[in-house]
Amino acid sequence: MTTPVAEPVLLNTWSETARYSRWRLRRWPISSIVILSVLIVSAVFAPLIAPHDAKLGDLGDRHIPPMLFGGTSDHILGTDSLGRDIFSRIVHGARISVVVTVVALGVGGIIGTLLGVVSGYAGGWVDEVIMRIVDIKFAVPLILIALALAVVLGPSLGLLLGLLVFLVWGHFARQVRAEVLVIVTMDYVAAARSCGASPIRIMYRHILPGVIGIVAVVGTLQVGAVVLAEASLSFLGAGVPPPTPAWGSMVAEGRLYIATAWWVSLIPGVVIGLLVIAVTLLGDWLRDRLDPRLRQIQG
Repeated sequence: MTTPVAEPVLLNTWSETARYSRWRLRRWPISSIVILSVLIVSAVFAPLIAPHDAKLGDLGDRHIPPMLFGGTSDHILGTDSLGRDIFSRIVHGARISVVVTVVALGVGGIIGTLLGVVSGYAGGWVDEVIMRIVDIKFAVPLILIALALAVVLGPSLGLLLGLLVFLVWGHFARQVRAEVLVIVTMDYVAAARSCGASPIRIMYRHILPGVIGIVAVVGTLQVGAVVLAEASLSFLGAGVPPPTPAWGSMVAEGRLYIATAWWVSLIPGVVIGLLVIAVTLLGDWLRDRLDPRLRQIQG
């Protein structure tokens, strides 16, 4: 009499494979990496990927639905009220989002990090002045300032970048200052002081390398805020001026046709949501990986 052993082994194999796949998904932010990779590739190779001109359209092709909803393969995501291909505009809009995010986080991160290091190390009235400036920054409504400046100066890419830098630098300053307050109590900082090292050398050689991890985490977590802010400002007319495609302005252009041509606003809105979710999950993962206390808790 034979015993059927192949089927239980197969079931165990499939079970182990499923558990291993779930473990890999939890250990590495694969979905976030895929979404961000698609975004970066689209931004870099937008002229090669986009099948149509992102700024010009044909009124005879206006409001063609996506291919899955009765449209054509020539416009897989449909067209807008001016007959422009939505897929091409989303691809070119990715370039705007990447450039704006990198510049805003780069400039804002440098300003906030330097102020946070100086504030945490110097203490006293220097710390008080910098932190009160940060408090005033958080008390100022960004949207009202953006709308006022857009009316006075007119919408432009430079204005948008300045507003986004203003949005993010305070977050870096606060988090870096909190980290510096811990680092300055370390023995190696006291040893550097006792050896006669200048404050600038201590901040540059001993404190700044210790805050790189928190800067990376804050920068990753702020990507979603920058993307949402850029989309909001573009939606309100204070972002990149038309006809340059931006995801926020695409949502604004389609709001008048939401009942008849829902895809004009919905598709760029979904893209914005996916990007924000992806970078938020990536930021959480990066924080867990860089924080030694969380690594000890997770085993």
